[in-house]
Amino acid sequence: MRYRILTLNHISARGLERLPAARFDVGATLDRPHAILVRSADLRERAIPESVLAVGRAGAGVNNIPVDELSRRGVPVFNAPGANANAVKELVLAGLLIAARNVCQAWAFARSLSGDDGALEAAVEAGKKNFIGFELPGRTLGVVGLGAVGVEAANAALGLGMKVLGYDPQLTVQRAWQLSASVEQALSLEDLFARSHAVTVHVPLNEHTRHLVNDARLALMPHGGVILNFARAAVVDNEAVVRALDAGHLLAYVCDFPAVAVKDHPKIVTLPHLGASTGEAEENCAIMVVETVKDFLENGNLRNCVNFPEAVLPRAPQTTRLAIANSNVPNMVGQISTCLAAAGLNIAELLNKSRGEYAYTLIDADGVVSEDLIGRLARIEGVLAARIV
Repeated sequence: MRYRILTLNHISARGLERLPAARFDVGATLDRPHAILVRSADLRERAIPESVLAVGRAGAGVNNIPVDELSRRGVPVFNAPGANANAVKELVLAGLLIAARNVCQAWAFARSLSGDDGALEAAVEAGKKNFIGFELPGRTLGVVGLGAVGVEAANAALGLGMKVLGYDPQLTVQRAWQLSASVEQALSLEDLFARSHAVTVHVPLNEHTRHLVNDARLALMPHGGVILNFARAAVVDNEAVVRALDAGHLLAYVCDFPAVAVKDHPKIVTLPHLGASTGEAEENCAIMVVETVKDFLENGNLRNCVNFPEAVLPRAPQTTRLAIANSNVPNMVGQISTCLAAAGLNIAELLNKSRGEYAYTLIDADGVVSEDLIGRLARIEGVLAARIV
């Protein structure tokens, strides 16, 4: 089978070259695509064709993708967690140094000077006292969210001589192994803010994290604190930050999200969403998401999927593979198995995994599976999508 892959943004050629021309048609104008690859294009107001079997985001966040709608259709959404972690980590460190040494304000001052070299030298000597900063060793960085980026930022801050507090109630075993033992666990968000001279947030935007940085938590920080936001704009309450800055309690806010409320404030540095904007990060994200989408189309496997469970099953030789997305309700596997048995098919291998309200089943069946059987499976109440892989 040939697969059609629709690209809605520039996807690095290093990733697209993983899709052999013998099996894949790739382009920005294809109709009836089997998969969509996207970076920043907003799919939430766009009609997604019924032909689409998967959506891949060449990045970590999926706020531009209607994940709930696609889940109800049985369409997995893939992302590239950790592929851009180093790029974001480096920008976090840059933001920390920018804030600590008042770099942007000092640069703006220097650029505003006029006159000959003697006049410039005199102005510099008179003005530099306005940009006195602080050094990082001995200061405490609070890291909210210990995923790929948070772990790298925490470990790097230790290397700069900082003390580091981390908070993530959903810390995975994989990330825990990567996190330095010197990172101290905060007991709560309030505990972290109260003990941190600078706080960096690395969480997805959802109902629990919107305005995570707010008036109450900013008030807990030591005087002269710094907030860094290279996650999502609305994780930080802009108005609360402005109030804390104007009151002199907060020293600086550095973020990746210009907005009217913050972009012109003298103590705020806003960058134009540069977090993953390196050639290396774009390549890494493209390669990761292309590989996972390709494996799903060709083998039905789910890796780095945000709405269905991880499900990877080595293919049994000389079998036909079925991939079934379904609601996580009782007796789904039983009904599916009964259908196969009625068609005279033996199950050589079966994997069923669940995640929240959704589940996913991979079956390697002995013999040929007919389209009629796929239709019967698709009509089982609770089955969202079924296909022969």
